[in-house]
Amino acid sequence: MSMTSTATIYHNPRCNTSRTVLKAIQEAGIEPTVVKYLETPPTKDGLRKLLDDAGLTAAQAIRRKEALYKELGLKDASEDGLIAAMVEHPILIERPIVVTDKGTVLARPADKVHEVL
Repeated sequence: MSMTSTATIYHNPRCNTSRTVLKAIQEAGIEPTVVKYLETPPTKDGLRKLLDDAGLTAAQAIRRKEALYKELGLKDASEDGLIAAMVEHPILIERPIVVTDKGTVLARPADKVHEVL
């Protein structure tokens, strides 16, 4: 099985799972592109593509336990409404999302990263 050679991780350095996944990528011999998405959030189209590539809906990729989710009343929001909220408030995006030439995955739990390495 050939290893992938490039990877991008949408990373939050304060998130334990995100740090674990970053380390797993590095231990696989790959120095990934690290996107600190809280500082440089994806565009609406960029986020939609990431989710589509990972086979996820916005509802599956939003952090429902985040206080902001309740504050913004997103429980009954449409897919477009959720994506707009995630772009405006990137803390709502579940992490880490990893992209390689083998695919895109929301690496929660952390071992899911091995699906794309």
